[in-house]
Amino acid sequence: MLKKLLNFFKSDAATDKKPVALNSAEVGAFYNNTTDKFLEVYGDIIQAFRTNNVYDYLDYTIQNAELKDGQKILDAGCGVGGPAYYFASKLNVEVEGITISDVQFEKANAAKASKTLLGKVNFTKGDYHDMDRIYGADVFDRVVFLESFGHSNNKPLLIEKAFKVLKPGGVLYIKDLFKREHPNAEDGILIDKIVAEIDRAYCYHVADLHEVLATMRRLNFIILFVKTPEVKVGEFEHLTISNNFQELFDIARIISWENYIFPVDFYEIKVMKPPFDLSQQKHLYFLNRPEVIAP
Repeated sequence: MLKKLLNFFKSDAATDKKPVALNSAEVGAFYNNTTDKFLEVYGDIIQAFRTNNVYDYLDYTIQNAELKDGQKILDAGCGVGGPAYYFASKLNVEVEGITISDVQFEKANAAKASKTLLGKVNFTKGDYHDMDRIYGADVFDRVVFLESFGHSNNKPLLIEKAFKVLKPGGVLYIKDLFKREHPNAEDGILIDKIVAEIDRAYCYHVADLHEVLATMRRLNFIILFVKTPEVKVGEFEHLTISNNFQELFDIARIISWENYIFPVDFYEIKVMKPPFDLSQQKHLYFLNRPEVIAP
């Protein structure tokens, strides 16, 4: 019996999973067709969770992702480069931005002439699932996903690739939306319906928090925090911009908060690639916040 069980776990049935066909081409085509609409409503900071002055939120991102002078940063899913340029205007950093969209790549590069930068910015047209092949291993101090993470339909693979390109002690920072748990059966039906609508309209795959954290733990990322972005109510944009954009995409506009079931949670997740060799120092994984971190 034991021999049969061991053979099962060695078999294709137990170890092989059907590869997930990445949706990267669809995301690229989506942004090639819609970037001008995004720019019309959002400007060059294409993020829905934002403050009234979106640069205040980017300052908050600098603080929470611990972006500092001298770092090499990957903005994975960089859009037209708004955040990348802002970070390099405030800090002496080297920012690499990657986008799957030809249109976004062209617009990001075209904007460079108008920018005054302390640091450097470079853009690559490519699939962020290939970041390890494009950039190599142990390259970046920070990898950030700013509402771009959800476009991946294979988030475990994407997290694995981010782990590879980070230096030991480097930090992965994600700010995105995650599907809410069902508080009850009735609300769950509405949550599923609206999330499906978001996915359809924006070529998205709203993330499952459990899957994301399980992958990070499997890879031995050190989890520094998972939290709701800390934005004062008076500074929060309250979805006015997003509602305008939803009208352009012909999906449900939020007319009133009364009886509305919000379908997603916005979370910030910050995790660290261990700054030590886990094969030699497994006990150190349990340290909450190693002091030996990337600059």
